Amino acid sequence: MKVFAAAMRALLLLFLLALLVAPGHAQAPPTVADYRAWLAQPARRAQVASFESFLRRFGVLGVIPTQQLLRTASAWRACGVPFEVPPPGQWGRIIPSLRFIRDEVKPRIGPVEAVSGYRNPRLNRCAAGAPRSAHVGFWGLDLVPKSNISQQQLFARLCALHASPIGRSARFGLGFYGGLRFHVDTKSHRLWGSNNRSGTSPCL
Repeated sequence: MKVFAAAMRALLLLFLLALLVAPGHAQAPPTVADYRAWLAQPARRAQVASFESFLRRFGVLGVIPTQQLLRTASAWRACGVPFEVPPPGQWGRIIPSLRFIRDEVKPRIGPVEAVSGYRNPRLNRCAAGAPRSAHVGFWGLDLVPKSNISQQQLFARLCALHASPIGRSARFGLGFYGGLRFHVDTKSHRLWGSNNRSGTSPCL
């Protein structure tokens, strides 16, 4: 009975942790102060400088502030990784997504804040991310609007963009989570809802 009780407690703890780290139950993202503390290591500063130089070369530096772009996952406290510079071989994948956010998303819904970007495979597992998440390849970002926009307005404007020729040609991947949080990538043209399944997208 003691072994059974211990196993049940462990299962309950895992369930509660999954609820905590799910996008719909997101923790507050790390702050600018957290970023400055993380950036105190010289090696990290050098990595960030190289990353920003790469973004500048392609004209997308500042589309999303660097400290937001390097945020990892909602479960950053539990998983111990608030920020991370993706592997250089993956940097090019975020360029089309940043251009799309700048040219198509922001004009429709206003300014946005990035709350989750690259997740290494280990962190993605810790954060209960989808096994084939676009975050692992640094294809996209989870965002929240900073303008005074309702959930229904957000759905209507982004769903229309996804269905448009612009959305299809850009390979716009659009996911919605709890509240106003949504995902943008340019990996492939697809939709999903809060349970990571296409059938639950509010666009359908």
